[in-house]
Amino acid sequence: MGLREDMPLLAKHVGEWAGEYVHVDGAGKELDRHRVEMTCAITEDDRYHQTNRYFWDDGRTEVLEFPGSYLGNGRCGFDTERLKGEFWELDSSTIYLTWQYKAEGEDLRLYELIVLSDDGKSRNRVWQWIKDGECVKRTLINEKRVS
Repeated sequence: MGLREDMPLLAKHVGEWAGEYVHVDGAGKELDRHRVEMTCAITEDDRYHQTNRYFWDDGRTEVLEFPGSYLGNGRCGFDTERLKGEFWELDSSTIYLTWQYKAEGEDLRLYELIVLSDDGKSRNRVWQWIKDGECVKRTLINEKRVS
């Protein structure tokens, strides 16, 4: 078995997505908002690869690559210069991720739920940023499938 067979929900995320990230502090006050265009792919050699392109209204842009490796048992891992973590499918519509930004150390952990709509045309994501047991930030993401 491989990534596509063991993680059928992840395979449904393959394609182009567009949406918006909204970052709020622990009390819900908006900190940042920007657009995203994202490519999700499973490569020929059974690896996951995600490219995020961010756009702010002030003209700033950023492009980040997130390569992942299939770990077996329905889990994927990623380990880049910036972050390290894992993700897996919880049920037929929900993927769960946990990761750390390496520069932040072990005090800050992030937890994300990604919920794909039944028709596969939209998805909703939420990150919780937990530091020393307290939620210090949340990221809310709504995306539509472009292709």
